[in-house]
Amino acid sequence: MYTIIGGDGREYGPVTAEQVRSWMAGGRANLDTKIKVAGSFDWKTIADFPEIVSPPASGGGSGDALVPPAALAVPGAAVAARDFDVMSCYERSWKLLKANFWPFVGMAVVMVVFGLPLGFFAQRTHGLLSWLVGAPLGAGFYYYILLKVRGQPAAFGDLFAGFTRNYLQVVLATLVGFVITMIGFVCLILPGIYLLVAYAFSNLLITDKKVAFWDGLEASRKTVTRHWWSVFGLLLLGIPFLILGAACLGVGILVAVPFIMGAVTYAYEDLFGSVA
Repeated sequence: MYTIIGGDGREYGPVTAEQVRSWMAGGRANLDTKIKVAGSFDWKTIADFPEIVSPPASGGGSGDALVPPAALAVPGAAVAARDFDVMSCYERSWKLLKANFWPFVGMAVVMVVFGLPLGFFAQRTHGLLSWLVGAPLGAGFYYYILLKVRGQPAAFGDLFAGFTRNYLQVVLATLVGFVITMIGFVCLILPGIYLLVAYAFSNLLITDKKVAFWDGLEASRKTVTRHWWSVFGLLLLGIPFLILGAACLGVGILVAVPFIMGAVTYAYEDLFGSVA
């Protein structure tokens, strides 16, 4: 019998190995989900229990190996039975922000410190630095928030997870996604708006689950397509908070950014996370 930690940070169990496999097949758990044998104090990941994952879903590769495309069938297959509430995402994000106010603000300061010179030089490199540095840094901030959402240990170094977990794939996803979205804008604008929203979770998905860039883009697009208006509303609702933050002498941005990113992360966890 086993006990796992859900996406809300709570413990679920004891359950059988078959039940855990059922949750994995339904997209409610993955190889990174924290689990322990009932009665034990030693938390591990599902990947550490061959009796659960056999035959190995990841091919037994190293921790840096990319998840095979077949593994992405899990989030997509679960979408029909899973959804998220926009206001709930913002309410949970506000609670998370209040509980981690200074760490989140500190992370936002680091983003600004890196972002200002990055934006200056990006104009002279035609956006190359934004793809090489800005995108992985943003993915790392999302990943740091995701760890907090899941109730898992998170450290300052996790802010740079976009550079250490799946850097090349994040850069490729940002570049390819940008090109495809721009083509969509050229094609009567509406396809570009659709893709801009559809790729909202791609970099976080690539960093979290270590998937290849195209698989991450497609998994995000296919999932968001079934919830497009909700995701659009989620992103649109963040604009007033950004404006309000900017109006507060600009300092409010340091609060608005992690607040909005937290809401997006909760939506991601509801759709792609270890436990619905």
